[in-house]
Amino acid sequence: MDRVIRCIADSVVSPLGLTSAENYRNVKAGRSKLLRYETMGNVSTPFMLSRIDRAVIDALCRELGIPCKDYTFFEKMLLVSSLQAVRESGIEASSNRVLFVISTTKGNVSLLDAGNDDFPEERVLLGKSAALVAEFFGNPNTPITVCNACISGLCAQIEAMRAIRSGRYDCAVVVGADEQSPFIISGFLSLKALTDTPCRPFDKERKGLNLGECAAAVVLQASDIAPTAGWTLECGAVRNDANHISGPSRTGEGSCLALEYTLKQCRKEELAFINVHGTATSFNDEMEAIAIYRAGLIDVPVTGLKGYYGHTMGAAGILESIISMYAVRDNTVLATRGYSVPGVTYPVNVSSENRLTNGNSFIKLLSGFAGCNAALLYRYRKS
Repeated sequence: MDRVIRCIADSVVSPLGLTSAENYRNVKAGRSKLLRYETMGNVSTPFMLSRIDRAVIDALCRELGIPCKDYTFFEKMLLVSSLQAVRESGIEASSNRVLFVISTTKGNVSLLDAGNDDFPEERVLLGKSAALVAEFFGNPNTPITVCNACISGLCAQIEAMRAIRSGRYDCAVVVGADEQSPFIISGFLSLKALTDTPCRPFDKERKGLNLGECAAAVVLQASDIAPTAGWTLECGAVRNDANHISGPSRTGEGSCLALEYTLKQCRKEELAFINVHGTATSFNDEMEAIAIYRAGLIDVPVTGLKGYYGHTMGAAGILESIISMYAVRDNTVLATRGYSVPGVTYPVNVSSENRLTNGNSFIKLLSGFAGCNAALLYRYRKS
């Protein structure tokens, strides 16, 4: 049979906390660090952003023994999150049986800003940053870099699962991060996708997305027998409907196909919830609602986390998976912050308040530019 893939450790570093547990507590309490910014660099249009304090990351680096001067802010985010997860897991990260998988959409793009010459321009190459992370741990393998728009964090986990099941590796460290910069903000503004008020996923009054910074990591490990306790990643799918360079399919084609694939490994009744992309843009939320309806999941609870963190891009698929794992263990369907009045065609089961669940599994769903879509099924076994 296929090797079983267990999640044995995790780490979230964000404006809401420096550990996964702290982040989950703050999300459950309804807190957010999204703030309104009037300007940033050459951007003069107001926007909302959840931003990590650079001094906090430097302090955490010093505490963990990471030399601050050798790395960019983006690379430090990757290192602090992956190091915390590796230490929690107890694995030997320098082993040739361990693979590093890095998820990001823009990496060190801020190095292209005028006057930002503290590091050589080659560091803007995503593979260079990934190599530096692997080298920090003394890992001899060439790391995999995943850059596939908003679904990068799920793609990275699916790629890690495949690599482990191939037999070449026993463990994978999957870490994602993105730094928000004027380049990224101006890009989203040009698409008229941002709002200068807190985002409202699936709500009738939603006006657009907010952005956020985060680093998140999971350690995945192979098991040749079914575990009696803990988290397993059951199956994942990437389905590209190639609808448009930036607009999602109006019929939810790729997202529905990804959902249907994951449902082959579980019954609807097992699901605690579907954790959606939920960007609070008019087209994304509508598309996800259509896909959920077409997949026969209209009664399953739906929860989104963008109202707490904003869109964290390369970290989103990992961050939102981790927070969802904590929620299932806590028998909780988290409130979708900002949601109040239904604003999509099909009545998906979104809640503005935390509620109880007895489900032992969840599906993480993401969609991105160029019609890419991904879904991943997680299952929890209590000891």
